[in-house]
Amino acid sequence: MGLVAWDGEMRRTRVFKIDFQGFAEPLIAQAAEVLRAGGLVAFPTETVYGLGANALDADAVKGIFAAKERPAYDPLIVHLAEAAELPQVTVGIPPVAWTLAAHFWPGPLTLVLPRRTEVPPEVTAGGETVAVRVPLHPVAQALIRAAGVPVAAPSANRFGQLSPTRAEDVLADLEGRIDLVLDGGPTSVGVESTVLSLVTPVPTILRPGGVSREALENVLGFVELFPGPASSGQGALASPGSLLQHYAPRAKLILYRGAPAAMLDVMREEALRLHAKGTRVGLLLAEEDLALFAGLPLILRAAGPAEDLEEVARQLFATLRELDAAEVRVILARDFGSAGLGLAIRDRLTRAAGGHVVAVQS
Repeated sequence: MGLVAWDGEMRRTRVFKIDFQGFAEPLIAQAAEVLRAGGLVAFPTETVYGLGANALDADAVKGIFAAKERPAYDPLIVHLAEAAELPQVTVGIPPVAWTLAAHFWPGPLTLVLPRRTEVPPEVTAGGETVAVRVPLHPVAQALIRAAGVPVAAPSANRFGQLSPTRAEDVLADLEGRIDLVLDGGPTSVGVESTVLSLVTPVPTILRPGGVSREALENVLGFVELFPGPASSGQGALASPGSLLQHYAPRAKLILYRGAPAAMLDVMREEALRLHAKGTRVGLLLAEEDLALFAGLPLILRAAGPAEDLEEVARQLFATLRELDAAEVRVILARDFGSAGLGLAIRDRLTRAAGGHVVAVQS
């Protein structure tokens, strides 16, 4: 907790540690009151920590954009306590939305639907659709229910930077800029929700995330995959997290894709070349890769076993933060494929690299 000068205002960021055994209802009640009063509360979801404001209060929503230094063309996701609250923020709800809600809510799936007029245009970047989900995390659930209002919440970090999966990550970026952080420990999924548009002719993934394409297709049949990265000059974005440069560490990141053996050989060669030039190099690897780089003068971090994509996703942002903390100038990251959560991991690393991807031939 600290007192920080920001935008001409002295604001103290309080931190409430939430004990899952006792569950601290009075602390949740205080956080809910902050939201109802127009304040900003960071809270854990199962994906990453979100920065919440009353989604029906335009001034409160503007506070999110100011604290994050987020451009107005990037829309927010509205969080509800349960699917039955969908009519509060959207209209013309198709039957497929209820089907998906029954399968995946609460959970890391966001649906893009027509906006109800009561939702301020600040939430939707002026667009006529709104992104909505019901989070699974018990702290998020308790907060939204206690607040009694829909909660708009992007990730609780500075715009474009690494997403926060721990309360300390939130404070590193936003201490002094927001009113309160609910510390519920590390998040369990580690990458943001899947954003699925239901206003397109075929349901379309705008951002891969915690629900895989395969899981969606098991319910819906064919699901279209999102188009290429969006440009910051093209107006309001259809989905958060769709810019080419996003989720980025301070260090320059390069993503390598290809057959594992060839990919790792090329990464090793490039890492040693950069080291010989005096560059401090870090590598983001799978656990089984570490032996290939043992003894080399490089900073090595493993996000998890290549076969355990849930663990890799859970540790991805924390591992990138560790490499930043090690003060590397360049991060060489390996790809983890496109099956299951691999698609979301690839998306985050591609955007962290600003599209700088090296395709390695076998």
